[in-house]
Amino acid sequence: MNLTRALGSVGGLTLASRVLGLVRDSLFARFVGAGFASDAFLIAFRLPNMFRALFAEGAFSAAFIPMFNHKVADPRGRGLDDGVTFAENALSVLLPVLIGMTVLMEIAAWPVTWLLSGGFHDASPDQFAFAVQLARLTFPYLLLISLVSLLGGILNSLHRFWVAAAAPILLNLTLIVALLLFHHHEPLFTARNQAIAVTISGALQLLWLVWACRRAGVRLRIRRPTLNPDVKRLLSLIWPAAAGAGAVQINLVISTALAASLLSAGSVSYIYFADRLNQLPLGLIGIGLGTVLLPTISSHLGKGEDAAAMETQNRGMELALFFTLPATIALIVCGQPIVAALFQHGKFTPADTVATAQSLAAFSVGLPSYILVKVLTPGYYARQDTKTPVRFATISIAVNLVLNLAFILPLGHMGPPLATALASTVNVWMLWRELRRREHFVPDAQLRRRAWRLAAAALLMGAVMYFANDLFRPYTTGPSLARWGAMFVLVALGGLVYVAATFLFGAFRLADARRLVRR
Repeated sequence: MNLTRALGSVGGLTLASRVLGLVRDSLFARFVGAGFASDAFLIAFRLPNMFRALFAEGAFSAAFIPMFNHKVADPRGRGLDDGVTFAENALSVLLPVLIGMTVLMEIAAWPVTWLLSGGFHDASPDQFAFAVQLARLTFPYLLLISLVSLLGGILNSLHRFWVAAAAPILLNLTLIVALLLFHHHEPLFTARNQAIAVTISGALQLLWLVWACRRAGVRLRIRRPTLNPDVKRLLSLIWPAAAGAGAVQINLVISTALAASLLSAGSVSYIYFADRLNQLPLGLIGIGLGTVLLPTISSHLGKGEDAAAMETQNRGMELALFFTLPATIALIVCGQPIVAALFQHGKFTPADTVATAQSLAAFSVGLPSYILVKVLTPGYYARQDTKTPVRFATISIAVNLVLNLAFILPLGHMGPPLATALASTVNVWMLWRELRRREHFVPDAQLRRRAWRLAAAALLMGAVMYFANDLFRPYTTGPSLARWGAMFVLVALGGLVYVAATFLFGAFRLADARRLVRR
């Protein structure tokens, strides 16, 4: 129940952020469309977005939280004061590194943009120069979001999960305001204003986390940089964790670069909009579980409560399957009406809707694996093992590259998403197999009993939604209120069918629901 409550807090705020992200993307599709201007901005935004996923939701938390918890829980130490001292030492070393890296990225904006885009397909020199300009405008976000991740790691360790989960809301609100107040009839100008808004949102997020830390009694001072044993240990854990946590993001970068260089204009945008929809359940379930499981499992292991750690991971797996399986089926079966309801207006055409829905179906094949990575990797990170996940992630990146090259020409804009999905599935299989081999994760009887029943319920829901599609399709391209209402009713119908099916197949019993309500 504590896990469910914490997931509800983090997942609810992440869901709010993702919904605002869909509003932002809907406005972006209206004012910019799917063409070179949108491709250029999305390439420029890809690297800051990747760093957010790597550090704020991955590497830094994976390395920092177990060490911070150990400092706070050490009976021989000073509790929170020791944790704050460790955080100050980490900040003092990381800050000059981050500043230097940001300056280097600004200087090297041309080659970085070329690597991320593959030079763009048939882009003129002026168009490529515009993409480089947008990249320079977004690069300071890298520094700001990395500092946000450090402060968020402290608050997550103190079980104030909601504060860091609320920070991305500021990103989406800032971009929405920029779209509403500073859009232009020329898409290039609107794209440039969006790039400026990205960096402004990073500053707002940092101010929010600083304020929240002060409210929690944590005030970090900048010390003289010192590579003491704790900081060395932190740095040795961060880089492997970055590669391990960022396998999906690195795969997306590879997919985007190949799409930009080998496919027609608009393909990057199709993949981006599909990924945004795919990120909705990933944010609600995967990021929420990853945020909650790591400090919870590391706390249990630090106290020698191995059985409690195993129970927590089993229930995390169960929650992941409960939410992920119906989301996967729904996005595959109902992708086209959902994309139409959200994006098909203004400069976004029916042909763009069909192409985006195809990319979404390919991405969704890997949705369970994207989320299960977030459930399985805490089993390694909580034991301060960041090297094993990076080994598996490296293999999955190689698989992704090979599959991209094999799929991109015959499948077009569906090839890169499908390659990413299959590569992530390979990563999950390796993580699962190694945890089982070490006996760090053993599925209990409850998980084994419920897993196949949840899958059966999701398939039944998918069958119902497949036949309901034609009833809702005409309404998803009508006036704004009608299209949003139709999409909401379609999703609600699927949810009701799925919940009923979980009881029909015995995944849950009425006693479980009554106990949940009482608690």
